[in-house]
Amino acid sequence: MTQNTPLPPCHLRITTDVRQRVLSAAQLKARGVSAAQAAGQCRTGGPWQQPLPGVYVLHPGPLSGRERLRSALLHAGRPPVSGRRAAPVRTGGTDPAYGEAMVTGLAALSLHGFAAAPPAVSLDRIDVLVPRARRLRSVRYAHLVRTPELPEPEVLDGLPVAPVARALADAVAGTGDAFAVRRLLTEAVRDGHCEPAVVVGELNRAKVLGRPQVVNAVDSLLAEGRALAEDRLYGLVRGYELPEPLWNVDLRLPGGPHLGGVDAYWPEEAVALELDTRAPRYGRLDDDRRQEEHEAEWTAYTARREHLERLGVTVVHLSPRKLREAPEQQAVVVRTALMASASREPAAYLVILPR
Repeated sequence: MTQNTPLPPCHLRITTDVRQRVLSAAQLKARGVSAAQAAGQCRTGGPWQQPLPGVYVLHPGPLSGRERLRSALLHAGRPPVSGRRAAPVRTGGTDPAYGEAMVTGLAALSLHGFAAAPPAVSLDRIDVLVPRARRLRSVRYAHLVRTPELPEPEVLDGLPVAPVARALADAVAGTGDAFAVRRLLTEAVRDGHCEPAVVVGELNRAKVLGRPQVVNAVDSLLAEGRALAEDRLYGLVRGYELPEPLWNVDLRLPGGPHLGGVDAYWPEEAVALELDTRAPRYGRLDDDRRQEEHEAEWTAYTARREHLERLGVTVVHLSPRKLREAPEQQAVVVRTALMASASREPAAYLVILPR
């Protein structure tokens, strides 16, 4: 067989397994197919095609969404051409040929089940996260996103995929459509993919919080997260048959200062409940200033909580994540605080006003 001799049809055949239809040059070589033979199969009218450097698809027709994803990962994950030692490979049930590469951006969100993210087959580009040291270039639809620190990927449909918050930040960084950004951020929180604070942190890392199309979307994201947390709290109280509290009230000393608002208050037991829906306040300020603001906010919250407790009020602090992931446990926390009131000294008299 010469390098121009077509490969026998029985040598490599199309299967339903995309891993056998989309192969890297190294994988073909391991199967006894040289680079010259592979190139011969990809000539005009040939049975194969080469959509990306070093990646071959064993049929001539349009690529499916999964074939586009696999080919982009094979392109991004191929080992360096230099003689240096290759970076560690994460497998976790995925093809070792992907190396450390993982799908991110809109393609990853589509794999995570986002309705607002188009399927991979219709995307102009597939974003692939790679270590910053990789010197590969983006080619055709394979767009490389470099990062100094890779997250731990999730395995979806056999492919390494960036976690939702990271994929979301990379998708937002690549779009200027304010409506699309708002839809993605809202869906992330509404459908329980991740918490608002985690999303805001990733958007800050990607340095996109200052963009006009992101600022308003983040406000909507936080409002959506707040509304969902309140709904879960209502469901917690009623679903686990806790006493009905006064909802969303302000507490004051008679003729004295404002003590702050709470999400729920049981006056007979002097138990207040607060949802922590605060998000880090990021912007165009330097890191030190942001840290100072965050610390000041936390200090004010702590001081208010301590003041209430000195007045005999028990403050229960719940996070939206715990409400979503462990509601029964949180119901026990609240019930325990209510039952413990019988053994405490009576609380100071407080004025309760609607918030």
